[in-house]
Amino acid sequence: MTEVPEVRQVPEETGDGDASRWSRAEAFLRARGTAEMPHPGGTLLEHLGRVRRLLAAWGGDPAVQAAGLCHAAYGTDGFDPYLLPVTERATLAELIGDRAEALVYLYASCDRGAVLPRIGRDRPVVFRDRFTGREHIPSDDDVRAFLEITAANELDVLAHNAELAERYGPALYRLFAGAGDLLSAPARDACTRQLGPHVALPDH
Repeated sequence: MTEVPEVRQVPEETGDGDASRWSRAEAFLRARGTAEMPHPGGTLLEHLGRVRRLLAAWGGDPAVQAAGLCHAAYGTDGFDPYLLPVTERATLAELIGDRAEALVYLYASCDRGAVLPRIGRDRPVVFRDRFTGREHIPSDDDVRAFLEITAANELDVLAHNAELAERYGPALYRLFAGAGDLLSAPARDACTRQLGPHVALPDH
């Protein structure tokens, strides 16, 4: 197991630059077919946009928002389709910046079965890369970003699919409630409001 340094922070744009950033990222996502991919709540493109806006509402910085917008780029442990292979990471990094791309990779590469049970139990949190099988220790800041994106993604999916909400709501409530300071207060409050009503339901 190796400890990896925190991914490099790159200068962020503000104001009109942010609008340009989202316009370029959306054009990339459209070109990869996300506007035609079905997803709870409409299309994958619509889902990705909602995730970014939720992260913004929670106070996420532009890199975290960009990672949330592009979190499905390499597929995930729960969503097999990918928009580009991990061999083309440089393409995404050029579009959204090094830090945002590194967060997308962290999210996509997470072996959820190995990692999620460690959240709130182990510190530091050891991640397992499902692409390489390697274990590593991200910085707390990167784990926080990972959890914010995870919460935003799951809340949006469950808000648009009652069956999934009943099935996974209790386990997700426990995950996010137990994350402690690794999850921001706005995100934790949103999880409590949306997932709390499911805690009395059977956990399948």
